[in-house]
Order: sequence, then structure tokens, then C-alpha cells
Amino acid sequence: MTRSKAPLIALLVVLVLVAALLGGELYFRQQIKSCLAGQLESEIGSSVDVGIGWKPVLLSLVDKKVSSVTVDSKDARFGPAEGMNVHAEVNDVDLQQNGDSNGTIGSSSADIDWSTDGIAKTLQSQGIGALVSGVTADQSAGTLSFAVAGLAQLTVKPQISGDQVQVKTVNASILGLGIPTDLVDSIVGVLTDSLQQYPLDMKPTSLTVSDNAIDLRLEGGQYTMPAAQPGQTAPQQPEACSTFT
Repeated sequence: MTRSKAPLIALLVVLVLVAALLGGELYFRQQIKSCLAGQLESEIGSSVDVGIGWKPVLLSLVDKKVSSVTVDSKDARFGPAEGMNVHAEVNDVDLQQNGDSNGTIGSSSADIDWSTDGIAKTLQSQGIGALVSGVTADQSAGTLSFAVAGLAQLTVKPQISGDQVQVKTVNASILGLGIPTDLVDSIVGVLTDSLQQYPLDMKPTSLTVSDNAIDLRLEGGQYTMPAAQPGQTAPQQPEACSTFT
């Protein structure tokens, strides 16, 4: 081997190693995203788009840890709710699995946008939508109003009390008379149930009503992702997550 060829061969070796590292990083990054999506979709209630933080995934193969994860869903389902847009951030994810868990999360937060269209769709799916001809939001008052059967008006105010969201009836009248209690209770009950069940043990910390939606902020601490129960198969998990077990 001549001296003139030695630097060229060394350069080629370096390029091959770099290409191999980049290829491995891209491959395992996709694997870990698929694994996390499978873990989180059952929590969010719909398909999700997952992004992962700056830490090289090849290092995650060694310590089974991911520094940060972003999760986005355009049709999340919490309880009976439909049409919720969610952007969540999950920190300090440990993918080490055992018989009792599929890993742990250090902390989490989420911003939820539940539009008036999504609220109307939820009521419809619960068999109430035929009676509700419209849903409007009043940002200044922090209330939602429902046009019921074209004659009645039901106004409610969602607000945080402790670590839960309560929905208070502000006004319920039809031509000056009260709306049937069962109908009011049904609408308020669906709204309340939709604002009670959150992923990753997160709790509501702020709630505002905009011109066309309820905007909710959630925050959570350490959380253990439950293992699949006997006879239950976690979506996407067997192939993608086996790399990290």
C-alpha cells in the first residue's frame, strides 16, 4: 500500500462508519417513535404523531431512556369526548419494561383544544345532538350556550375546582320556562364526563373559554405505564418495543 492511498482509505473508512451511525440512528429513531406511539395511543384514545428529543437514540438503546417526547393528536377521545386537539410533552421516559409496567414517565403536560364543533359532535354521538341545534362559546363570560330544540337556551360555565373540572349550569330556560331537568342533566353530564378523564394521570391546571373552544392545560408528575393485561395486546408494541427490552 502506498502512502498516497492510505489517507484516502482512512477517509473512506470514516465515511462508511458515519453512514452506518446515521443509518442506525434513523432506523432506531423510527423504531422508538413507533414503540412510544403504541404506548401512548391507548392513553390518548386515538392515533398520535410522536416526536423525540435531541438525545441520540443509539444511546437510548443502552440506557433505555428518552429525554423528551412530543405527542400530537387531532382527534383525541377522553371519556365520551370527540374532536379534541392535543399537544402533549412527556419528559424523562424510561422504557425498561417488567411484568408490572411498560416503563415510566418523569413528568408530562398537555394543551387541549376542544372546539364547539367537537362538543356538538360529542353530544350527537351520545344521542343528544338531535335536540341541540347549535353550540356557541362566550369568551368574555367564560360560558358555553346550547340552542335546544330551537326554542330553549342552556348556558353552562366550565371551571376548575381543586384538581377537577366542574360544569355549572348558569341558565336553562325555554320561553321563560325551565328546560326539563333530565335533558339539562344529560348535557351537563356528557360535558363533565368528557372533562374528567385525562391521560398519564395528568390534572387540569387552567381552563379558558375562547370564541370557539374550551382550552385546557394539563400537568402531571411521575407515571408508570401499565403493562398489557393477560389476553390484551398493546398496539404496535411487540415488534417495535422489543428492541428496547
